[in-house]
Amino acid sequence: MRLLLVEDDKLLSTPLRQDLEQQGYAVDLAENGRDAAFMGDEIAYDLIVLDLGLPERPGLEVLQAWRTGGNRTPVIILTARDAWHERVAGFKAGADDYLGKPFHVEELVVRIQALIRRSHEIIGNNIESGGLTLDEDQQQVMLPNRGTFELTGTEFRLLRYLMLNKGKILSKTRLTEHVYEQDFDRDSNLIEVYIRRLRDKLGKGVIETRRGQGYLFVGLPTD
Repeated sequence: MRLLLVEDDKLLSTPLRQDLEQQGYAVDLAENGRDAAFMGDEIAYDLIVLDLGLPERPGLEVLQAWRTGGNRTPVIILTARDAWHERVAGFKAGADDYLGKPFHVEELVVRIQALIRRSHEIIGNNIESGGLTLDEDQQQVMLPNRGTFELTGTEFRLLRYLMLNKGKILSKTRLTEHVYEQDFDRDSNLIEVYIRRLRDKLGKGVIETRRGQGYLFVGLPTD
């Protein structure tokens, strides 16, 4: 899953970005409102974490522009703990959630997971799709009658995105964009490598290759 973190305070953004990446997210960083407005519209993010006090363009104005333009990407606002009026204004502008500063990264991660599950109409704490159950906290996948498999960070990110988009053909470029950071070499063949590793663990038929198009997560056979 690919996130946009919009935060101009490097003392916060640097460790927060690292923490989110350790949780299995590919994270792009925007340090001002102008760049955030452009990136949020041009790149298909799964979620945006938005600070309101930004240079060049206020965060609230950026959010309003996204929503006016039809951008429905889930947004979590970061705001000062006692600034209740900012929270109200943020919700009116189209925010999906807010978190007061200072905060614990564990709480932010839980809110991110909840919003992403909600946007995909998933009920519960785990992702269940195609007969598989993915534990986001442990980064494990459970198969009925076959037990639990540990996943590497990249395997987890890739499988999570495939499971959340069951039945959709996903190109290599799209998978790369949602699994790796912004500066990753999109011509790399690592996606193919990790698809092969997932098939070795889950079964070859779980992920189909559509030649010239991409990959399709179909899940375990039902019969």
